[in-house]
Amino acid sequence: MAQEYKIKGLSALDLKNGEKREVEVEGIENGKVLLARVGGTTHAMSSNCTHYGAPLKLGVLTPEGRLTCAWHGACFNVGTGDVEDAPALDPLAKFEVYEKSGAVYIKGEEATIKASRRNPNVKCKTQGQEKVVVIGGGSGAMGTVQALREQGFNGEITMISKEPNLPIDRTKLSKALIPDKSKIEWRSQEWFDSASIATVSDEVKSIDFKTKSVATKSGKSYNYTKLVLASGGTPKVLPLPGFKELSNIFLLRTIPHVQAILGAVGEDKGKNIVIVGSSFIGMEVANALSSDNTVTVVGMEEAPLERVMGSEVGKIFQKLISKKGVKFHMGASVDSAKPSSNDQSKVGSVELKDGTSLPADLVVVGIGVTPATEYLQETGIQLEEDGSIRTNETFEVEGQPGVYAIGDIATYPYHGPGGNGGLTRIEHWNVAQNSGRSVAASIAKPNVAPKSFIPVFWSALGSQLRYCGNTPNGWDDLVLQGQPDEAKFAAFYGKGEMVVAVASMQMDPVMSKSAELMRRSKMPSLSELRDGKSVLDVGLPSEIKI
Repeated sequence: MAQEYKIKGLSALDLKNGEKREVEVEGIENGKVLLARVGGTTHAMSSNCTHYGAPLKLGVLTPEGRLTCAWHGACFNVGTGDVEDAPALDPLAKFEVYEKSGAVYIKGEEATIKASRRNPNVKCKTQGQEKVVVIGGGSGAMGTVQALREQGFNGEITMISKEPNLPIDRTKLSKALIPDKSKIEWRSQEWFDSASIATVSDEVKSIDFKTKSVATKSGKSYNYTKLVLASGGTPKVLPLPGFKELSNIFLLRTIPHVQAILGAVGEDKGKNIVIVGSSFIGMEVANALSSDNTVTVVGMEEAPLERVMGSEVGKIFQKLISKKGVKFHMGASVDSAKPSSNDQSKVGSVELKDGTSLPADLVVVGIGVTPATEYLQETGIQLEEDGSIRTNETFEVEGQPGVYAIGDIATYPYHGPGGNGGLTRIEHWNVAQNSGRSVAASIAKPNVAPKSFIPVFWSALGSQLRYCGNTPNGWDDLVLQGQPDEAKFAAFYGKGEMVVAVASMQMDPVMSKSAELMRRSKMPSLSELRDGKSVLDVGLPSEIKI
């Protein structure tokens, strides 16, 4: 039951428009709320982001009342507490706030104040003829099914996933190598049951778009009125001698993959581990396994993540992870995997084309993913050259009304800075979930225009990397602010004078502020940034331009 609680040390609601302030709640141990003033009204809400618990006082508040977390781009509506952008799933709790007798009070339940969140309203008893089938069980699928219920859709929802678990926080697989599904499943089976969302563990075999039915390998069939394709990516394998034949060579995409890797490492550790691939998965796994093991990263680029981040920034990440004892062979190509002298069935070394032999008790291959669209190859649907599916701005598949594609398998028109509506495919966790939320809105409220979002991702590379924007047409200039030698920097990637992407470490909330400026086409020019202008000093207009 809601009670009245006094705010410590506050005699009046004296915040200015655009100001936010974290305050303590008297009578509740560690109880805090966030006050934010927008449009002449002061709001009281949960003080921490519902994603990973970042203090929202560090975030970015816009004139129209969007509050964006400084860590990973989760965004909330301060008026309602509702989620606006991924990766948060739970909304903020809102509290009545008022002045009384020379003090400020809020009204709320102690448990809710402590939890710093509220449960989304998804309970539903299905009715009507609408049937949505979602193929996949990742970020995009989770974003779709939850948002459908949140937005009032009361038809049937069926989610079909070939993974042996409910939707998980997949980012924690490579960043933290967590093998226990109970620690990373977003929602329990009871939650899905209460929302009347059927979860099916099966693999889709084919789709008949004429009869609107999905067939699975177990022999079952599911009819739909709307179909959401969210099947994600399949890790690429190395088609080189030994990599298919020898054991203890692993990919990383699922919980069983993590369990197998940790099983090979063992409790005693002390293993020689070779990571093939110097992009995000490879670097995150190297960072996660560096303790008490000898880890070597092999990459074809001159610096890790060079293709996305450039050599200058990539070398910052290399330096950070090298401090943990990780060794690098950059500008290198793999020739083969050789068996162990102790067990011919297991890998013993990775051979490079320059003749270098790297001892290996186990190998992790992290060289990217391909769109998981094999089940569509004989359906008549047109696939792009990379196996992805072309969609429009609402993520509806071209030539297939009522069929949507999201996440790793979707090639869609990008309207962020430098995109110009050109087709691009983005393999980011936030993009998948946000596109799922967009599709849910299109299904639940067909006449509402799709809401734009700026791509955001993050990575654990010895320190926390934040990134927003995208470079579908490349970038040709880079401005670095901060102290790059200390891995404290903001990197601005430009196409001409336009900033198309921003990366930062230890410079919060530069990334979140940049994402909001991008939405408004108000990012400073590359020349202005080179002259020392800070994005944190740039005001945010209300008008959205993308």
